[in-house]
Amino acid sequence: MADRLKMVTQYLREHPETSHLDVLVIDLCGNAIGKRLPANAIESVFAKGTPVCGAMQLVDVMGNTEDPMGYGFSDGDPDAFALPIAGSLCPVPWLTGHKSQVLCEFSGAGDGKPLWYEPRQVLKKVLQRFAELNVSPRLAVELEFYLIDAKREDGGAPLAAASPRTGLAETGGRVLSLDKLDEFEPVLGAIEGACRIQNIPTTSMISEYGAGQFEVNLQHQDDPVLAADHAALLRRAVQGVSRARGFDATFMSKPFADQSGNGMHIHLSLVDDDGNNLFDPGYPKGDSNLRQAVAGLQATMAEAMAIFAPNLNVYRRFKPDEFVPVTTDWGDNNRSVAFRIPPSDAANRRIEHRVSGAEANPYLVVAAVLAGVHYGLTKKLDPGDKHCGNAGAEADAELPLKIWQALAAIRESRILPDYLGSDYLKIYADVKQAEFEAFMDGIHPREYQWYL
Repeated sequence: MADRLKMVTQYLREHPETSHLDVLVIDLCGNAIGKRLPANAIESVFAKGTPVCGAMQLVDVMGNTEDPMGYGFSDGDPDAFALPIAGSLCPVPWLTGHKSQVLCEFSGAGDGKPLWYEPRQVLKKVLQRFAELNVSPRLAVELEFYLIDAKREDGGAPLAAASPRTGLAETGGRVLSLDKLDEFEPVLGAIEGACRIQNIPTTSMISEYGAGQFEVNLQHQDDPVLAADHAALLRRAVQGVSRARGFDATFMSKPFADQSGNGMHIHLSLVDDDGNNLFDPGYPKGDSNLRQAVAGLQATMAEAMAIFAPNLNVYRRFKPDEFVPVTTDWGDNNRSVAFRIPPSDAANRRIEHRVSGAEANPYLVVAAVLAGVHYGLTKKLDPGDKHCGNAGAEADAELPLKIWQALAAIRESRILPDYLGSDYLKIYADVKQAEFEAFMDGIHPREYQWYL
């Protein structure tokens, strides 16, 4: 505790104007939730945490609870304590009033133990399996998003962002356009600046296929939990800066039916205790290690689809010939497959997992990906031949590419329970099932158009 308080003292010395602290945790749906406290509470937060309803880790995207496994109503809805994560205290440059934020994780109010159903803890549990092998995952996350207009169409549909240069709405994507990056520099530059201030290590930013769509890459990390932290905080930063600059931003997988979707790609390698890449062809059994890891991802893809694609909208991405995986194929330098081996030198050889939607919970996505890799390695699975050419012309009928199919698949899973825990998978499925059923209770406008 002395170290934490020393860190706070140093921070307040460097930022004496701090007025408030936003205490954040990342919920089951991947959203930042928490509370805002006055600056005079900061030392107390770092000394003993601050109480927050623990069942907030068990609610759907609208904040509703179905009392999964008796948590939320049956247990009296108790508080847990949000405890700061080292190194995450930072300013919030897009807000007025000199506010700061700190990322936290929960511990029980009675016993001080981490909450087993917090996604960050689920990921930590999976990582323990790699420690048993004396192997460490190394990974980075790529996220795609759309800049959109701050206003909405009647009914809530998004409007394309207007160009800061011309004032006209975007009408089409310009993939890899440097001119488009220049055009939106006022907001994109501010996003990069906010990330620097918040120690979110972005590397490159590119213009994507959709109108107003961009991709941000994050640096590889030796700690997968930290990599997931960066992804979660990047989403908050992108949306916060965009709104402060008069835009909005969305990580919704398919905000526009006729435009490309937003994905979350995971770049993964494994290293030994000496930092050698286990996928390096020159490493003992390097090719075998990579093949086995890919095969494990193939074996768990169907079971994990409800994590990779957590709501009805995400499945609109999964269509043939859209550079979104609709099979379990793998291959070299091929964007039509689920598991791509990007071109690189031998020391940086890695797998790119291309399945997830951008709004999925990054901790759970990484946990499911690592579970598949570990399973493939320990079972010494084989992925079959690499796919050459277009693997996305036709969807694999055995993949659950509808939300109701994916929820059934995760309930029936046989591999993931050993990694993420059968109780957690049940809770996750119950929450997402209730969310889907609540969504379907509403009447879609097309029902009036077609059936009235």
